[in-house]
Amino acid sequence: MTDYDAIVIGAGNSGLTAAAGMQRKGLRTLLLERHNIPGGCGTSFVRGEFEFEVALHQLSGMGSDDNPFVLRQTFEELGVMDKVDFVEEGEIYRFCVPGKVDVTLPASIPGIVAVLSREFPEEAGKIRDFMKVCGQLTHEYYVLFPRAKASKDPEELEQRCPNVVKYGVRTARDVLDEFFADERLKAALGAYWPYLGLPLDELPFVELGPMFFLYAEYRPYHMRGGSQAMSNALLDSFMEAGGEVRFNTAAQTIHTKGGRVCGVTTEHGDRFSCNHVVSNSSSIHTFNELLDWDEAPEQVQQIFRHSRVGVSGFIVYMGLDVSPEELGVTAASNFICSDLDDRVVFETANALTDPAGCLFTCYNYDDPSFAPDGKSMIGLMCAQYAAPWEAMDPEVYFDAKYDFAERLIALAEQVYPGLKDHIEEVEVATPLTVMRYLNTPGGAIYGFDQNALETPVFRERLRGPEGLYLAGAWSGPGGFQPTYMAGLSAANTVVRNNTQLLAAE
Repeated sequence: MTDYDAIVIGAGNSGLTAAAGMQRKGLRTLLLERHNIPGGCGTSFVRGEFEFEVALHQLSGMGSDDNPFVLRQTFEELGVMDKVDFVEEGEIYRFCVPGKVDVTLPASIPGIVAVLSREFPEEAGKIRDFMKVCGQLTHEYYVLFPRAKASKDPEELEQRCPNVVKYGVRTARDVLDEFFADERLKAALGAYWPYLGLPLDELPFVELGPMFFLYAEYRPYHMRGGSQAMSNALLDSFMEAGGEVRFNTAAQTIHTKGGRVCGVTTEHGDRFSCNHVVSNSSSIHTFNELLDWDEAPEQVQQIFRHSRVGVSGFIVYMGLDVSPEELGVTAASNFICSDLDDRVVFETANALTDPAGCLFTCYNYDDPSFAPDGKSMIGLMCAQYAAPWEAMDPEVYFDAKYDFAERLIALAEQVYPGLKDHIEEVEVATPLTVMRYLNTPGGAIYGFDQNALETPVFRERLRGPEGLYLAGAWSGPGGFQPTYMAGLSAANTVVRNNTQLLAAE
């Protein structure tokens, strides 16, 4: 008999949902986490009176009580819906390029159509057509396409998924150019591109269009207490079901025998046998460093060669001594850019020049409990790759990160004047900070760059030893909803396979 039925490596979103999902269905599960708290990106930290949310800007996939969506079912299955309070946001975002466009979109399809038609009356008909296509594409892409693809029948694919066929390999820029003439409108509709990590001329429309539609139709949410509250709830659910967790314990080796995983050794030298391993670590780390083989199979190497490590982030966490109303905040999520061209904005992610775009999140706009009375908790973030920071002389790193933070704050002050004067607490994270805490190559927050090759249209499953399962941003889409769901999906697959394994013995 093995020590455990399954071992989960990493207590990020997917690791927690995988562990809870398996343990609640009867599998003896061990969860290993190198940090001293659960969550990965889903954590918080305290400075003074403020408890800062590390990474969650908007949670998708929840829906309301009368219009529920898939993530509610996921959390119900994991036993955490009654452990966490969810806060609904009234707007999906405010998009502002000072002097050119400033529009706030409500969390409602009819509301978005009305607002944009009022702002861009000459494009009103096209706006309605675009939203309709986004809705149809969303249904096809997530509901119909997986089965149609599995059939390997081109006629069935074309019949059941005409919009996937039409838009499946086209970029978001290409599709927006097809529908609209006004660059301001295209920029406003494409504002979510930083959530996927690539500019519109590289980003597949099958990722952007459905994301936009789902936030509008099912509304964005926060969690009271931040994403750390969900991480804690998932850990509680796991342990209440009898699961075992070891913090400050990284996995060192995944052992195999006869083409199948058979155990894990930790950094402390403890070895545990098991039939299944779910890795929430990056696929690069899993295949190149954890597995006990000499080198990854050719299929895995080929996928790694054509995949690019995705973007990281530069984040300024600020506690302000003024309320959102005093600051002039009108939406929790704000995309602020100095240029309408997202390519110009994105290019600043590759250098330490002045940032041209940022995401400004005021967490207590919709829920005052996120900050002390009369104050505000702000997350200010821009996309950054790790390379410029890795190449930096360590002696200038400290000054460089605070200089860059000053310039990012100056960008936000174009919309929120005097922001800097109200800072009471501040903490700054660079891609190197993200790399240190998440242990991901380049501090990547979405896994590989989410280009067309990383969509379900083309993505291949990495073929490793039997009993190994990948869960997280490196084996599918990044972001909170996808990774929560990926972990539960991996858990359900392990449960099925474990039943078959026992039956065969």
